[in-house]
Amino acid sequence: MSPSLRILCLNTGSSSLKFALYELGEREVALATGAAEGIGNPGARLTLRKGGDTPTVDVLDQVPDVKTVLAALDTHRLPAPDAVGHRLVHGGPLYRTPVRVDARLLEALKALVPFAPLHLPGEIEGIEAVARHFPDLPQVVCFDTAFHRDMPDVAQRFPLPGALWDAGIRRYGFHGLSYEYVVYELGAASRGRVVIAHLGSGASMAAVHDGRSVETTMGLTPTGGLMMGTRPGDLDPGVLLHLLATRQYDVDGLTRLVERESGLLGVSGLSADMRTLLAARDRDQNAARAIAMFCHRARREVGALAAVLGGMDSLVFTGGVGEHSAEIRQEICRGLEHLGVVLDMDANGAHAPIVSPRGAACVVRVVETNEDLMVARHTRAVLQGRAVGTNDRRQECKSA
Repeated sequence: MSPSLRILCLNTGSSSLKFALYELGEREVALATGAAEGIGNPGARLTLRKGGDTPTVDVLDQVPDVKTVLAALDTHRLPAPDAVGHRLVHGGPLYRTPVRVDARLLEALKALVPFAPLHLPGEIEGIEAVARHFPDLPQVVCFDTAFHRDMPDVAQRFPLPGALWDAGIRRYGFHGLSYEYVVYELGAASRGRVVIAHLGSGASMAAVHDGRSVETTMGLTPTGGLMMGTRPGDLDPGVLLHLLATRQYDVDGLTRLVERESGLLGVSGLSADMRTLLAARDRDQNAARAIAMFCHRARREVGALAAVLGGMDSLVFTGGVGEHSAEIRQEICRGLEHLGVVLDMDANGAHAPIVSPRGAACVVRVVETNEDLMVARHTRAVLQGRAVGTNDRRQECKSA
């Protein structure tokens, strides 16, 4: 039996750094989870939960970074990790699987920065910070695009000249580690035609056939597809050209518009948080409009992905909103009866694992995702020289 490994998982965002320390042996145990939030802002804070303890919250004088997280693990007397796994938002056209970090990989990642300029620089900085703190500690990067890299050619290509495909302009898709975890957890239940809806501040959907991604809503970047907390999702490209041509926006202004000023926040003028909007919609017309638009776009994408699959055996909700908002699940499913989608209102209200009645043509599920644990599993597998993830489940699907 392989010895236990303690793996620190790092998920670096534009304004936050989430982390989890796992011990993987006979069991998978979360020793600690937490986040450094408000990076770059006054009053930044670090939250750490040790096992099942009540979280501790520290307000930080310095800008929180990987070094701050490593120091917090020491302060709370947590064991040092045996390895570090990183979630990286983009693997570009080259990377399809998790990879161990070395100098050559770091240089290749720096060349990918134009694909994700808001995320990759901070993620690379995190890798380098760990290397400075633990020079001999092995590190593994896990790409959020990898799950979708085997989609059919017609799903990956944009209707653009071939030279742009050669330059790496294609549909990559994101939230891959979340989808992979959900498929792994579903096991044989992922056999057949499944639409998975990862709904949170970032939102996307994927059409999955026998555990393999065949279509997804996000494209070259995480701004496409569904309406999100601060991102608009798919737009007529003429809108952006018009804003540039009329000089209402320049490139920096458009970047702010599509990354931070649109979506639920832009429409409501109130908040990017779905909980806040749900609480306000009875008295705030714009909040109600934002929710209605979100559910309309989501319902439309479910139908489109079901068409790609030739029908739908299961609809799975995951992510913060997908897992915790019975109201949003209900509103998205309303109007999908022609696809066999029917909800059991009591089960839906209780956030049960299955929220459709027994015998429904399409089984509607709620699955709690865990990207950090997927990163930990991949990191252990890379260090042990083997593959992990959905491969075993795919085999199970084929034999079921």
